[in-house]
Amino acid sequence: MHLLTYCADGDDTPRLGALLGAGRVADLSALAAATGAELPGDLLGVIRAGEPALATARTLLTAADAHPAAVRRLADLALRAPLRPGKIVGVGLNYVEHVAESHRTLDTERELPDRPVLFGKPSTAVTGPGQPIRHNADLTKQLDWECELAVVIGEPAFRVTEAEAWRHVFGYSIVNDISARDQRRSGQWFFSKGQDSYAPFGPTVVTADEIPDPQALDLSLRVNGELRQSSNTRHMLFGIARLIADISAGVTLEAGDVISTGSPSGVGAGLVPPQFLQPGDLVEATIERIGTLTNPVIDAR
Repeated sequence: MHLLTYCADGDDTPRLGALLGAGRVADLSALAAATGAELPGDLLGVIRAGEPALATARTLLTAADAHPAAVRRLADLALRAPLRPGKIVGVGLNYVEHVAESHRTLDTERELPDRPVLFGKPSTAVTGPGQPIRHNADLTKQLDWECELAVVIGEPAFRVTEAEAWRHVFGYSIVNDISARDQRRSGQWFFSKGQDSYAPFGPTVVTADEIPDPQALDLSLRVNGELRQSSNTRHMLFGIARLIADISAGVTLEAGDVISTGSPSGVGAGLVPPQFLQPGDLVEATIERIGTLTNPVIDAR
């Protein structure tokens, strides 16, 4: 299933939906009410409820055609971030070519890391599809992009092995790891990557059963229609199972947490000459089987 959160008809109340295809969205809460089924009213609740809630959602989708009032046109809806994660664990330097370009332009180490490089993004950094990335020229002149596969945790994970890691994955989405390159502080990335709107997230969360091999997905990013990044998740230095095992060795991954698995090469800082986001730009991050996450850049001063 492709699960999403949306608002409609001028009402800012978020609603839980699922793509039906042909540009249609099923309102899962409305379907539950119409059929007498019990289903949490938001995506985080569904994730926490586990497989029984997913089974209910799948059954509801089969009843959508019988309840046309619970079906909406995707074009009429305002998508929001699928959920607000309790925490976002970012992974730096996780594609070999990005390690090389970062060493050349951002003064990071030349050698490939021998274990995952981790950092955090606060939940306040999350913004949804179509919502703005805030460019504050008083804080940065080097606002950059990074298209990344997002892993959404289902069953909580603590001290799990790589072999056990996959059963803790609920699904997959997209994070654009926005970065103010000139706000790194003594090698620390929190303010560089954690400001408000620096984690565009969405447009949907695709359940794990829909993506049998997440380590073979094409990903790309365009700025104003021009291709900037193009790669495949098979080029990750540390794969998803290794990341879950490494992080959970000391940090509990809870339901709804997100691992943003790292960026391929092609970031603005690595271009010759460097190019950075400006107000008026449009950024489109695309991952195969998931969709495209589109966000405008605005002047936030």
